[in-house]
Amino acid sequence: MPYPAGTQKGKGPGDMETETRDVVVVGAGGAGMAAALFAALEGLDALLVEHTPLLGGTTAWSAGTTWIPGTTHAAEVGAAEDDAGAAADFLRNAVGNHSSEAMRQAFLTNGPRAVARLEAETLVRFRARPLHPDYIQEVPGASLRGRALEPLPFDGRVLGARLALVRPPIPEFTVLGGMMVDRDDIPHLLNMTRSWASFRHAARLLGRYAADRLRHKRGTRMLMGNALVGRLLASLDARKVPILTETKVEELLHGERGVEGVVLSRRGRRWRVLARRGVILATGGFNRHPERRASMLPAPVAAFSPAAPGLTGEMHDLALALGARYGTGAADNAFWAPVSVRRRADGSMAVFPHFVLDRGKPGVIAVNAAGRRFVNEATSYHLFVRAMYAAHATVPSIPCFLVTDSDGLRRYGMGMVRPGGRGLAAWLSDGYLTEAPTLAALAAKLGIDAAGLGETVARMNAFAASGEDLDFARGSTPYHRANGDATRGLPNPNLGTIGTPPFYALRLLPGDIGAATGLLTDTDAQVLGPEDRPIGGLYACGNDMQSVMGGVYPAPGITIGPALTFAYIAARHAAARE
Repeated sequence: MPYPAGTQKGKGPGDMETETRDVVVVGAGGAGMAAALFAALEGLDALLVEHTPLLGGTTAWSAGTTWIPGTTHAAEVGAAEDDAGAAADFLRNAVGNHSSEAMRQAFLTNGPRAVARLEAETLVRFRARPLHPDYIQEVPGASLRGRALEPLPFDGRVLGARLALVRPPIPEFTVLGGMMVDRDDIPHLLNMTRSWASFRHAARLLGRYAADRLRHKRGTRMLMGNALVGRLLASLDARKVPILTETKVEELLHGERGVEGVVLSRRGRRWRVLARRGVILATGGFNRHPERRASMLPAPVAAFSPAAPGLTGEMHDLALALGARYGTGAADNAFWAPVSVRRRADGSMAVFPHFVLDRGKPGVIAVNAAGRRFVNEATSYHLFVRAMYAAHATVPSIPCFLVTDSDGLRRYGMGMVRPGGRGLAAWLSDGYLTEAPTLAALAAKLGIDAAGLGETVARMNAFAASGEDLDFARGSTPYHRANGDATRGLPNPNLGTIGTPPFYALRLLPGDIGAATGLLTDTDAQVLGPEDRPIGGLYACGNDMQSVMGGVYPAPGITIGPALTFAYIAARHAAARE
């Protein structure tokens, strides 16, 4: 059903109200917000459409880490020798034929350009940390620093009333009901009674947050993924890019030039938006599509996801009906993190991803129903869950259990339980945390093999004394050690003894944090149809696009980095489209 390009606002075919834009971007997570912003930078009239009430998607809940090798930030942390060639070698060794080398090269070539343009022309700013290793250190080309960028903190007061549009952080990742903290703040908060410097730092944070709560429902000091979303929103507002929330795309309009627009509905209104240059899909992937979730995720299908609620996959249905198809060959269809869950007071379910705060710390182990370890606990969250599924094929390992003693809980906390070891009654009463005076009693409460748990702890205590994990080589790479505790002077910063009662455990389940399999595209982010021909005017980026990482998770930020890069590529290609 063709619709003529260039139709102006008014009544269109069928007396439906019609307006015309250059580009319509569907989905307002990090990828979609970036695509709309890059389109605006290209001089295009862009419309950003989001079907939930809030902006930011899963990016807003994430650490905001953005893996893009070869930027100017690498030199700032002593990684000036890193270049696209080294990064290409790394991806070739880590990912291999699970993704297209041409797609990876498009990412590596354009990623630094995307970052440079954002930092030159918008409010988006990044920095690199002195140590932020790639996850897979065992292959040639791996780096310790310079590739993983993080967004600079952002003052949400700049947004005014628009701050309320940003998806707030997961409550369990904040303190005092809404104050965001990052890796630099946590040591100060823990040491505020023992150090004047920490006391001053903590006092500034708490004073700012107290002032914020007099005017806002949340803190205005935005960090991590929230900071990236805040910066993107402020930049979009500066360019007057219209954003529609609670707006559903009902149809992709297809004509002689390919996809020529969309039909939208919002609060009882239904209208057509023609897109002169194209439609960019950035809706976050298939993860909450009930049929595809059941068919594309391994059994037992993960019951909980820490991803944002908007990932319904509905736009995939529309694209597939036009001849689009999913990519193939990925090592996995999703990216993973182990999660623990707890019912909140308001009845909602907290799904807490266990990224780096507890699993790799000394004196913490993960065991299955046999009471045995099955994984290097300090490995990446993605590989941890893959190991859960692999072990579960022979020994029940879903759920598995994190186990520590009172010293470990006091030092590091576990999941939603904060360090300190105090105020445990609520966690124990609802079963989130399990406590017992002996390991045997803990095993009985968990329903796992007591002899196996006892033998596992004894063996791990021997490894802690020697500094070498003979079973899984925990602590053998810089990535492992970065997530351990080097302050204690242990032979291995990831290995510690478990022996001070009482003993504690919590249940871990697999949680999908994003789609790795998505719509197949070319190096211009154009969605491909039959015979690998582009569907004119239809683009995909973020988790709607087949991941250039091929279902492998080689480094931190490997979803957001490509998302921003292919948003840049899609906008530039659309701008050049006649």
